[in-house]
Amino acid sequence: METFVTNVSSPVGPWGVEGTAEAITAIYLPNQRRRASKGTPPRAVARAAKQLEEYFEGKRRSFEVPLASVKATGFQRDVWDALVDIPYGEVRTYGDVAESVDRPRASRAVGNANHANPWPIVVPCHRVVSTTGLGGYGGGDQIKRFLLDLEGVHY
Repeated sequence: METFVTNVSSPVGPWGVEGTAEAITAIYLPNQRRRASKGTPPRAVARAAKQLEEYFEGKRRSFEVPLASVKATGFQRDVWDALVDIPYGEVRTYGDVAESVDRPRASRAVGNANHANPWPIVVPCHRVVSTTGLGGYGGGDQIKRFLLDLEGVHY
């Protein structure tokens, strides 16, 4: 399966959207720069890029894009499903997410599943914070703060 990459500008740098005509295989953080493919993006990639642009403009709160099947554990899939249920403008702690997937002692594992999330923003791992502060983020604290500020979250 050949994938296509397009870039989406944001105030914190370019994000990459990778996928096929059918689904999105990955979203790359600004610190994971990927070279854009030449040509016209396939349908699913163009749709995801447009929705990310709308999100950065403050015009979109949820995403309607098909996500490709990726190699993941059952626990990772459960965590990612739980992340999608966190509403725009709200946060949950790692412990809250662990509770929601019936693994109340798995806060650190939730953090690891967040880090493995191939679709940041669309699967909103940035909405998970520590009980003592911001918590981690693969793109760094500045980007996590930007995303939470964009959504009007006070953390």
